Amino acid sequence: MYTLEIDTAQPYKVHIGTHLLEQVGELTRSTCGGDRAVIVTDTNVGPLYAVPVRVSLEDAGYTVDVFTFDAGEEHKRADTFLAILEFMATHEFTRSDCVIALGGGVVGDVAGFAAATYMRGCNFVQVPTSLLAMVDSSVGGKTAIDLEAGKNLAGAFWQPKVVIADVGCLATLDPAQFADGCGEVIKHAVIADAELFEELERTPLTLDLLMHDVSRVELLVARNIDIKRAVVVSDEREASARKLLNFGHSIGHAVEACENYRLGHGTCVAIGMVAIARAAVDYGACDASISGRIERLCRAHGLSTASTCSADDAFAAALHDKKRSGDTIDLVIPRAIGSCSIATTDLATFKTMIEVGLAPERQ
Repeated sequence: MYTLEIDTAQPYKVHIGTHLLEQVGELTRSTCGGDRAVIVTDTNVGPLYAVPVRVSLEDAGYTVDVFTFDAGEEHKRADTFLAILEFMATHEFTRSDCVIALGGGVVGDVAGFAAATYMRGCNFVQVPTSLLAMVDSSVGGKTAIDLEAGKNLAGAFWQPKVVIADVGCLATLDPAQFADGCGEVIKHAVIADAELFEELERTPLTLDLLMHDVSRVELLVARNIDIKRAVVVSDEREASARKLLNFGHSIGHAVEACENYRLGHGTCVAIGMVAIARAAVDYGACDASISGRIERLCRAHGLSTASTCSADDAFAAALHDKKRSGDTIDLVIPRAIGSCSIATTDLATFKTMIEVGLAPERQ
């Protein structure tokens, strides 16, 4: 098992290993205390893992309730968020009790937002079960729900008390779900770790690798979390350096919306990374070999790098991006593998970059 310390204003630990679901109760007890716990999960993950997590929590002395909502990004909305709050209030939870997010990124985001706002904040534990959630969304304290206008437009920074990543859960993902998580893995390599990028070029992170070398996958998950840890600790509230974690996201989130969330988040990030890298080449910001390597690595991990979304539709959706400020938007531009920079870009230029990056003849 790997244990990483996230040294934010309220420090916490991330545990990565196998057979950790059985330790959720013990780890929650040691970090949160309290008498009651609510497991927030969805209709995909709950039937697989809610029972062992519930048993672990009850063995640690908790009274446990389970709140389950329909799986899918389309349910990361205000009605789900409010239903969780009403459930907790009806069951007389207090601020010393615990919210356990059991699932992927959608579950973690909406459960975390509920924990951040119930009685102005209560204890929160992340138990990510998807690759994307393990390497990205479970760490860093971002919680949110989507609005009609765009993704993650209502939320709060609320750090968990502990993150428990049981890599064994990844075995129940299908190949497409596993590949989707690799979008964030590749992103971390591009922004901060050229050596990791080269390792992924030699041996892609796949479901087959998990089946044959789970210890290798544990290490890769830990390395990705460590990259995010370093960025988050340096800029917990996303004032500067943390924006680097948004590489591929401005266009990626727009593609997600245009595709009506038919594509996974990691896949859309891959499309966004390739698009912004292509545009960066045209603007002389990076060498063509960089965009080519990013595109090939995404494809080697089973990720699409093309979208049916038009540049006009993508730009319209991107105008709701949180990184926009007036007539400019902060974009993450690749300079080399392992090195990116933040460029404040006027919206007219950004529109041209989307046109270049998503041009059908380049896909």
